[in-house]
Amino acid sequence: MLAETICSAVSAAGLGIAALTAYRKRFLAATRIAAYSLVPVGLVMTGVVQWLSGIVFKPTVWIGFGVLGLAWLLFLTTRAVERRGLGAREKPAKEPKAAQGGPARGAVAPGASAPSLGGGAPPRSAPAAAPGDDFSDIEAILKKHGI
Repeated sequence: MLAETICSAVSAAGLGIAALTAYRKRFLAATRIAAYSLVPVGLVMTGVVQWLSGIVFKPTVWIGFGVLGLAWLLFLTTRAVERRGLGAREKPAKEPKAAQGGPARGAVAPGASAPSLGGGAPPRSAPAAAPGDDFSDIEAILKKHGI
C-alpha cells in the first residue's frame, strides 16, 4: 500500500514538472518527462510493484539470492584455479600412431634441417659443425652491413 502511494506521488510530481516544462515552450523535453513520470503508475497498475514488495520483505528470497551468489562465487573460483593450472594436471599428449606399420613421425630437434625431417640418417659427407661455428653466418651478415 505504501509503495503504491509513493509511486503515485512520484508520477504526479513528474507530470507537474512536465506541465511546467511545456509552459516554457520545451515540448520535446516535457513529453519525455511525462513519459518517465507515467512509468511508476504503470508498474503499480500491472502489479509489478506488489510483486517486488513481496520479494523484498521475504527472508527466504534473500537466502535464495545468497545461495545464487555463493554458486556464482564457486564457479569463478574454479575457473580461476583452472586457468592458473592448480587444478588437475594436464595429461600428456598421445603419441601419433604409425601409418601402415611405418615408423612414427615424432618430434624433430630444433636445429634439424629439412632433409632430416624424412627420418633417414644424415649423409656421411656432411661434416659436423664445430661449437664455435654456430654464429658464423650471423657474424657474416653483421659484417656485410658494417655492424
